[in-house]
Amino acid sequence: MSVTAARGFVAAGVHAGIRRKGLDLAVVRSTTPAVGAAMFTVNQVLAAPVLVSKEHLTLAEPQAIVINSGVANAATGERGELDALATAAEAGRLLDLYAEEVLVLSTGVIGALLPLEKVLAGLREATPVLAASGGADAAAAILTTDTRTKESAVSLDGFTVGGMAKGSGMIHPQLATMLAVVTTDYPLDAGEAIEFLRPAVDRSFNSISVDGECSTNDAVCLLANGASGIERTPASETAFALALGRVCDDLAQQIVADGEGATVLAEIEVTGAVDIGQARAIAARIATSPLVKTALFGHDANWGRVLAAAGSAPHNGGFASVEPGRVSLSYNGTKVLDRGRPQGVEPDVSNGSCRIELDLGLGQGNASYLTSDLSYDYVRINADYRT
Repeated sequence: MSVTAARGFVAAGVHAGIRRKGLDLAVVRSTTPAVGAAMFTVNQVLAAPVLVSKEHLTLAEPQAIVINSGVANAATGERGELDALATAAEAGRLLDLYAEEVLVLSTGVIGALLPLEKVLAGLREATPVLAASGGADAAAAILTTDTRTKESAVSLDGFTVGGMAKGSGMIHPQLATMLAVVTTDYPLDAGEAIEFLRPAVDRSFNSISVDGECSTNDAVCLLANGASGIERTPASETAFALALGRVCDDLAQQIVADGEGATVLAEIEVTGAVDIGQARAIAARIATSPLVKTALFGHDANWGRVLAAAGSAPHNGGFASVEPGRVSLSYNGTKVLDRGRPQGVEPDVSNGSCRIELDLGLGQGNASYLTSDLSYDYVRINADYRT
């Protein structure tokens, strides 16, 4: 159940003093030559580690990843980029790798300079203790406002996919204040990893929202080293895509379930849209509506809020198509609206999960999102974040 579940991967997590207490620096490394890829935030304000890691991916195949929590190293100018480069260079020196073979990720407060000496000292502490048993410490070291670690692993047909993630607030596509590292001993050739990673991310990490905020630092990285030694076949490729998708889905769900102050996990399922793009726009609008999310917190269906959100979903410079007389809506299997006609029933939304199904009756487009409620604690956590 960890980022080191696949063969040929080691990890460590240490306390470097970036945060006042707890583990705050993680290293993950493939012990045999790997190939890899990553997907990053689309926010135009990119953190220094994102800029550096993007450049490194154009120059070399990634072999190791360094992650610090506590400081995002975002909005830090040239100094921030130099600090990220220095982190990669020191990790490369310690691991006998080129600096360009190291990806660097950061999470924490935006606008604060990275305490570089602490990071470098932490690297010197972490690299000698890298081990296959270090996945749990690595998963703990990347947390910020998370209340628990997020790990997952799936084994199929002689290979394994494992991963870890962090994320609790500022969660919204494309990606969010979330970081994920996924590893596998399945054999991939150079340049192939992104073709498997992109669809898995789109269906998972890019289909969740906690608060509608898109961050400056988010990233999902995949390393594949082929240490399983299995022979690639069409069947094995299908199995690998399935396993990768399962791990990404599991980690994404853990992120939403651990949303800052979250008490309800909600699945939004939109069907019958004109096309997939419009279905996705409507699902995203519902999943990010503060009115829908506060109703979830109050365990009150108040389903008119879902309709209002659906009818105001931005799409291609206008709005996605909704015809009220064709719309059906269900909460946890109870139909509250049938082709525009209220059913006069009150669904049970009293527990910690809720499934909202919206059928637009217009076409074949469908999409789903995971979201959480918006609680008093979300405000408290974010009001007190720096103090």
